[in-house]
Amino acid sequence: MAGIDRSLVRALPLFARMSDADLDRMLDQATVRRVPAGEAVFEQGQKATAFFLLLHGRLKVMQVTPDGQQIIVRMVHPGDIFGFAKALQRDDYPGTPVAAAESLVLSWPDTLWEELVEKNPNLVVNAMQSMGQRLQEAHVRIREMATEAVERRVAHAVLRLAEKAGKPDGDGVRIDFPITRQDIAEMTGTTLHTVSRILSGWEARGFVEGGRQKLVVRDRGALATLAKGGE
Repeated sequence: MAGIDRSLVRALPLFARMSDADLDRMLDQATVRRVPAGEAVFEQGQKATAFFLLLHGRLKVMQVTPDGQQIIVRMVHPGDIFGFAKALQRDDYPGTPVAAAESLVLSWPDTLWEELVEKNPNLVVNAMQSMGQRLQEAHVRIREMATEAVERRVAHAVLRLAEKAGKPDGDGVRIDFPITRQDIAEMTGTTLHTVSRILSGWEARGFVEGGRQKLVVRDRGALATLAKGGE
C-alpha cells in the first residue's frame, strides 16, 4: 500500500466517504515522496503528468510573472490537492511548489483520475469542493491586492496563516513552519522593506513576535481590527 497506513489519510475530507477497500486500492496506486525543506515537488511550466496530495508538512506555491517577479500564490496545507493541471484544462503546471518544511507527498498519474472517479464518485465531489474553496480564496486575495492598503493585506495574510497553520504558543499562536518576511512580501505583492517596517511596528505594539523564520501572533484581535481597516 505504498507504505501509507490507511489511518493516516482516513480523516482527510477528500477521502471521508470512501470505503476502506476503495481507499486501500487508491493508496496502492499512489507514489510516496519525502520532500526536504527548500526542494521543489515540480517546476512551473513542466509538463503535468500527475496530481498530488500533501500528507504532512507545508508547501509554498511560487509563480514567476511575465515581468520576472516571484510571488507566492498559495500555501498548501496537509490534506490539500495540488498540481491538478487537468482541472484547469492545461497540460503544464502553473506554479512551483517548494517545501517550506520537510513534507510528505502522495501522487497519482493523471491517467488514473477518470478510473478513480468512476469507482469513487464522491471523490470528485470532494475534490471540486476543495478547488472551489481555493478559487474563492484566490478571488479574496485578488480583491485585497487591488483595493486594500498594504498593512491590511499583510494583516489578512498573517491571520490566514494563523488559522491554517497556527499552533498554541503561550498566550499566542505560532505559525508552525519556517516563515520569512520575504515570504510574506511575496504573498502580499509588496516589498521586503515594507513588510519589515510593518512587522517591526507590530512587534513594538505587542501584536506579533518575530524571529529568524519565526512568527507568533500575540494579539489576533488587534490584527483583525487592522485587517478591517481600523487602527
